[in-house]
Amino acid sequence: MRRSSLARLVLLALLWGSGFLWIKLSLRGFTPIQIVLVRLALGALVLALVALARGLRFPTGRVIWGHLFVAALVANAIPYTLFGIGEGTVGSNVAGVINATTPLWTVLVAFLAGTDRTISPRRGAGLALGFAGTLLIFTPWDSAGEIASWGGLAILAASASYGISFVYMGRFLTNRGIPALMLSASQLAAGAVLMVFTLPFGGLVAPHWRLDAIASLLILGIFGTGLAYVLNYRLIADEGPTAASTTTYLLPLVAVGLGALVVDETVTLAMTAGMVVVLGGVALVQRRPTNPSTDFPVHSRSAPAGGKQARRR
Repeated sequence: MRRSSLARLVLLALLWGSGFLWIKLSLRGFTPIQIVLVRLALGALVLALVALARGLRFPTGRVIWGHLFVAALVANAIPYTLFGIGEGTVGSNVAGVINATTPLWTVLVAFLAGTDRTISPRRGAGLALGFAGTLLIFTPWDSAGEIASWGGLAILAASASYGISFVYMGRFLTNRGIPALMLSASQLAAGAVLMVFTLPFGGLVAPHWRLDAIASLLILGIFGTGLAYVLNYRLIADEGPTAASTTTYLLPLVAVGLGALVVDETVTLAMTAGMVVVLGGVALVQRRPTNPSTDFPVHSRSAPAGGKQARRR
């Protein structure tokens, strides 16, 4: 990997990994609904300006925009809101660690949806290991733990929603010849429109205009949601999706580190061990077999398996 690409990879990991911290700090002044609406609007604005500057145009047609709104619902509106709700009771480090289960959910949803039913001992072991790690993170046998709560379950549901979105986008959006940058700008714009309709459910509360909350929300929207996508696409173009997917392993490390340093969040042994186990499972699931004969397809279809997993925080 070239030095410039390595620098982009590190910056991308910092932007997305710190997103959980910015959500936590934004909650000091804004409700989850308000945070998601502003975040999506700012992210869409940044991406749209970059895309239009490159001569790209917004997609047209009812069908494509229908799919964009569905994708925005399961990839942005629902998970972003659930992260905001979840982080009201659990730490940003917990959110970052649980979010690492997203690739596992993607594989599981793709299998259930029939878009990718290729199964192998390696992939099966990765799924089992990953969800065992998730159980270790939640430590349900410890009733006093903050993770085994509705907040922790909300974050787990958000990660599962990401998995659903990747499969949906892979089937209905990524094969339409629309540039990925404009596709994301349009999706974020659709998500912002959806969030307008949720304003009566917690979005009309008067905000607390705290400087830390305002700054965190601006960083989350402009840099963590807008600029991060631009970096991700550039990294994929220069080094390929495999190199870009390395961020999967860096995000929880950044989230845990910043949570401990900035807001003094506790890092437990079970959380650390669970994170290591989950990332081990993700590595097995994402690893490409060197010998195709190691995979045993149960049933496969020509539809893509979840598309390119452009990750959001």
